[in-house]
Amino acid sequence: MNKDQVKGTAKDIGGKIQEEAGKLVGSSEQQAKGLNKQAEGKLQKGLGDAREAVKDITKGNRN
Repeated sequence: MNKDQVKGTAKDIGGKIQEEAGKLVGSSEQQAKGLNKQAEGKLQKGLGDAREAVKDITKGNRN
């Protein structure tokens, strides 16, 4: 697991919390910010997943 996977997951979770908080207080702005943060988190985690896959492939080629 690399830093992008960890940060992306954390950002996704933070976005879910922000979205739900926005729903509770009736703030569509906070809901939208939460959804945006979730998308950023998923993208960052995907980048981390891709980096990890490349790292695994290159390790496999060395053996």
